Amino acid sequence: MAARSVLVAGGGIAGTAAALGLHKAGYEVTVVEAHPGTAEDIGAFLTLASNGMRALAELDATDPVTAVGFPLTALRLLDDRGTEVAHGPLGAADDPALRYRCLLRGELNAALQAEAVRRGILLRHGARLTSVTDAPDGVTAHFADGTTRTAALLVGADGLNSTVRRTLVAPRAHPRYAGQHVYYGYTDGPAHAAADGPLARPDTRAITMVRGSGAAFGYAVSPAGRTYWFARVAGDPLPAGGPEHRTAGDLLPLLREDATPAAGIVGACAGPVMVTNATEMPPGTPWHTGRVLLIGDAAHAASPATGQGASMALEDAVVLAKALRDSPDPHTAFARYEHHRRPRVEHNITVSGALSRGTRTTPPGSPPGRGDDDTLTARLAWDTPLPAAPGEHP
Repeated sequence: MAARSVLVAGGGIAGTAAALGLHKAGYEVTVVEAHPGTAEDIGAFLTLASNGMRALAELDATDPVTAVGFPLTALRLLDDRGTEVAHGPLGAADDPALRYRCLLRGELNAALQAEAVRRGILLRHGARLTSVTDAPDGVTAHFADGTTRTAALLVGADGLNSTVRRTLVAPRAHPRYAGQHVYYGYTDGPAHAAADGPLARPDTRAITMVRGSGAAFGYAVSPAGRTYWFARVAGDPLPAGGPEHRTAGDLLPLLREDATPAAGIVGACAGPVMVTNATEMPPGTPWHTGRVLLIGDAAHAASPATGQGASMALEDAVVLAKALRDSPDPHTAFARYEHHRRPRVEHNITVSGALSRGTRTTPPGSPPGRGDDDTLTARLAWDTPLPAAPGEHP
């Protein structure tokens, strides 16, 4: 076992990005992923905000991601009558490298994983983690097939239902329902044909948010004419173990109450749609113990209302890599990482949860999406040392 070896549990956005960062910082990294392939959750799309794109740039991974999806440079806001009440630039729209990006989650996973493999990072699919043993001199991961793997450190990036969190780091911390379930789908063809005026000529560089009376709705139209959309609906949580895909017709009664493009877009959706509960981790959840650290949704999942989940995971990857680069002692590095990450990501949990529960309708003070906040820029800048945490001994 090498002293600078790291095992990353989870090959999603957070885990693969962390592997890229740690490899750049000089660590020997192995990623283990339970899924047999790269395209899990392929029906769900996401947007990478400018802060996430800045983190990608610091990982030298901009090109693989911008090769898929499409950029978004403007935000439109419609009320429940279909009236445009706001239209303006989105994030750092004037910087091509930092523009918002719309893409499928599976596309982003595949791009990051391919880049990791290209750099020589070992990526093992089909490795279902069952438990972790933390010892003073190393961490051992145990897998369902009876095999084990040992490294100096382990990063738990295994998502909302993290085995690393549940079996070792924070077994009493459980995800909680955030008040909404979320539908994701896409519509091909002239979804706007029934709309009048400017809505019949969709802006392929804008994401449109609709403040509907029964659902929050958003959509973006790709240059190829595909409309990616989501709807957030308040109500009781969907039952555990229920179907992950439903028909678009479940949404239509809610959307038809309003004079917006939403019902037309969803009504033209030919295939099944993905539906999930909006879920969050309670603030204050422990993130690390011994040689093991949680990142991404495993540590600080938030409801999707602010659209910052993937971008926060990419920020995690950069800050963790810098923390371990600047302070190889894991206890010091993990404390430094937590000092710089916890206030920001827990603010996102709070703001996003308030939006999902309807106690806030606009996100003032939400994590910046522009990616040019001075403090954030310094924390992500690869060549800038990560400041020590208060009380940290030199």
